[in-house]
Amino acid sequence: MNLRDPAESFTPTVRRLLAGEFDEHAGYATYRSNGTTDFLLTHTLGGRGRYGVREASREVLADEGLTTLVRPGTLHDYGVEPELRHWHFLFVHFHPKPDWLPLLDWPEVAPGIHQLRSGDQAFERITESLQACVRFQGSVLPQGDLLSLNALEAALLWCDTQNPSAAQIDDRLLRAIELVDRDLRAELDVAVLARAANLSVSRFAHLFREQLGVTPQRFVERRRLDAACRLLELTTRPIATIATEVGFTNPLYFSTRFRHHTGLPPTTYRHR
Repeated sequence: MNLRDPAESFTPTVRRLLAGEFDEHAGYATYRSNGTTDFLLTHTLGGRGRYGVREASREVLADEGLTTLVRPGTLHDYGVEPELRHWHFLFVHFHPKPDWLPLLDWPEVAPGIHQLRSGDQAFERITESLQACVRFQGSVLPQGDLLSLNALEAALLWCDTQNPSAAQIDDRLLRAIELVDRDLRAELDVAVLARAANLSVSRFAHLFREQLGVTPQRFVERRRLDAACRLLELTTRPIATIATEVGFTNPLYFSTRFRHHTGLPPTTYRHR
């Protein structure tokens, strides 16, 4: 590809972040020869985008399921890919907080351009978070900017679950983990979690232990007991009530497992 020599596109002024959603067709293009001083993230919902690469006879494509990150000072030569002639995407220009920098260490596909491909579950969560980022940015609430920033951070954290250089969890297991976190009082045996992950019980149990280092049953129990610890620390609710709220139907069994987990019975743990 030969880089075009178009007129320079408008460069936005970004204080914290600038987010939006575009659904564009043939002819949409942006060109900034020096890029911007902020990071640019795009998240393709449909169609296909393209990114030109300086001093290279190729393009970087942005298909559905891909999230693309362009670093500050990198050429902006992007637009609708001419074959599909359509690109629907969410975008955020942002200046990262210092503690976000490890979350931006994505695989580099061209100088200054990084991409991640997400599984279905993570893709859905990234999309939800970025849509919230866009929505809060337009809020009349005085906290709108900070809410938008928090939503972007959530999106980056979900992206990190898909980063091959980070500790990855299979997308199917994420569905089961979300089911656990949604309601600890629910029936959460291995068969239920395997169905949520769309796996056989044996395959689910093997994959879960391989990736998380613990059986599904022990994982659920730990989540329940950790939640019980927080409730004992922060509330005055009766121990039997807390046991029920975290999914134990038998208070005596709860006390036994709690002591095994923390080394203390619930009453002593609360007093300490």
